Amino acid sequence: MSYKPYVVLRRLADVVTPLWRLSYEEQLKVKFEAQKKIVQTLESYLQVLHGVSGTPIIDGYRNKSTFSVNRGPDGNPKTVGYYQGTWRDGNIVCVPCSHLKNIPEKHSQVAQYYEVFLRQSSVEPCLLFHEGGHWRELTVRTNSQGHTMAIITFHPQGLSQEELCAQKVTLKDFFTQGPGAVCELTSLYFQESTMTRCSHQQSPYQLLFGEPHIFEDLLGLKIRISPDAFFQINTAGVIGLSLAQCASQVLGVELVEQAVDDARWTAAFNGVTNCEFHAGRAEKILPQLLRSQKDEKLIVAVVNPARAGLHHQVVQAIRNCGAIRTLVFVSCKPHGESMRNFIELCCPPNSAKKLLGEPFVLRQAVPVDLFPHTPHCELVLLFTR
Repeated sequence: MSYKPYVVLRRLADVVTPLWRLSYEEQLKVKFEAQKKIVQTLESYLQVLHGVSGTPIIDGYRNKSTFSVNRGPDGNPKTVGYYQGTWRDGNIVCVPCSHLKNIPEKHSQVAQYYEVFLRQSSVEPCLLFHEGGHWRELTVRTNSQGHTMAIITFHPQGLSQEELCAQKVTLKDFFTQGPGAVCELTSLYFQESTMTRCSHQQSPYQLLFGEPHIFEDLLGLKIRISPDAFFQINTAGVIGLSLAQCASQVLGVELVEQAVDDARWTAAFNGVTNCEFHAGRAEKILPQLLRSQKDEKLIVAVVNPARAGLHHQVVQAIRNCGAIRTLVFVSCKPHGESMRNFIELCCPPNSAKKLLGEPFVLRQAVPVDLFPHTPHCELVLLFTR
């Protein structure tokens, strides 16, 4: 296959970071216009739309990057990078991403040396599960102090425990004594996974060497981060713990158990005693949690759902809890399912949908840019009643 490396890299940059040619000021203008179109649906509810709040770090801001393993533009199946093309069109290639403006140099360095490791390994990568092979994706996490955690996923296929152990030793030696030592990893994890995505509960992360966690200093707190925990990729804050000093009590609900363990450790380490965290699905936990609260206590709710938005039962629980007078909604995809959430929070009571409580009023919306060079933008909305 003939290809022009520079053209391929430019194409990947246009896919992953399509705004990279614009100045940051111009990027914010583009994002504001996009957010303005999104909230037009809420025009009858929204009182104030603010300008986009920018981020202080524009380049190399990601604290977590996940790199795929597949055939590169030259056909080599042991290429580490980002996908370009589509599976539908059958033109997928894996392209190195050191040129992308949102990727830190450290992440690119670890990806580069993982590729070196793969190309000298006698074990093949796993491109498609049913075709065999073993080595899979790489995730790199870093903090502001430069500490680096690498997590490598491996499909065991039919290997024995002895054979698996040999591969783990080879990987560890490469990053501690071999060429990969230049990456100066703080910790290296190995996960055996037969699925596209696998949690720590489904298949534990195995620490091959180093520290089990990395830490971030943020808003006066020392935050512990596990390999499986969600932490905003542009270090912006931990919502529950950062609000603890402003409230008599903080109740947090999080799906990932490792993240809850991290939150509990962080609270204890920092002497925060008024926080309580629950692991599980919000739609299962929140309704019962709200019912257990005393009616005379006023509640400020803060929600930060995934792209799918809030589950309908969560919207019902918030809407029907009279103690909640203020709601802050952090949306990473306001033009998707979250738009339905916004409307159901503000619409007149609807017994068919079990939305019986007083409707909220959407006071303000603030676009917050956490992803320079990309079209993505968070939208923070303030509701009161």
